[in-house]
Amino acid sequence: MRVVVAEDSTLLREGLVRLLEDEGVQVVAQVSDAVALVSRVRADTPDVCVVDVRMPPDNAADGLVAAVTLRSEFPELGILVLSQYVEPHYALELLENGADGVGYLLKERISDRSQFLDALHEVAAGGTAIDPAVVSQLFGRPRKNDPVDRLTETEREVLAAMAEGRTNSSIAATLFISEKTVESHISRIFTKLDLRSDSDSNRRVLAVLKWLRA
Repeated sequence: MRVVVAEDSTLLREGLVRLLEDEGVQVVAQVSDAVALVSRVRADTPDVCVVDVRMPPDNAADGLVAAVTLRSEFPELGILVLSQYVEPHYALELLENGADGVGYLLKERISDRSQFLDALHEVAAGGTAIDPAVVSQLFGRPRKNDPVDRLTETEREVLAAMAEGRTNSSIAATLFISEKTVESHISRIFTKLDLRSDSDSNRRVLAVLKWLRA
């Protein structure tokens, strides 16, 4: 896997690079501002970008804007965005053009090595990995004509876990049910959300996206 790391904090950026390299991930570039991020991605064509939301030159949502720009140019590029705070509107903006290969994590999750790496690999594989805290806020917001209303409480829990990028085995362990039961719930989710065709991996992404946009 080829990765570009974009983070203006030198300490955090170098820590991320070391963590990734220790796991055998090839870091093709590390940058500290959004302009350099766009330039290096265009030059190095990585598989995934790990991007801080707030970066120079304006120290606003420059990283997010750069990520959205790059996704429009390189639809296959995986984007894992890091944020200091829970800001669901940033996650929704990033996901506006599709949820495949997109992740949004709080920076505090980096201290959990396995959780961060799981999210990175999920994004690289074309999946979705949304921070549990963001999922919780998005799930609790008011909705109109929400297709998720058709789901049972357990199916909602399974869908939320899918949004976090969890595997079937992880969902089963979290909810204390069997993997076969998880598969049955996911099948019913696809049916209730009118996702009856395409591959299961793509339908997982589409199910998450339908819920996020509702």
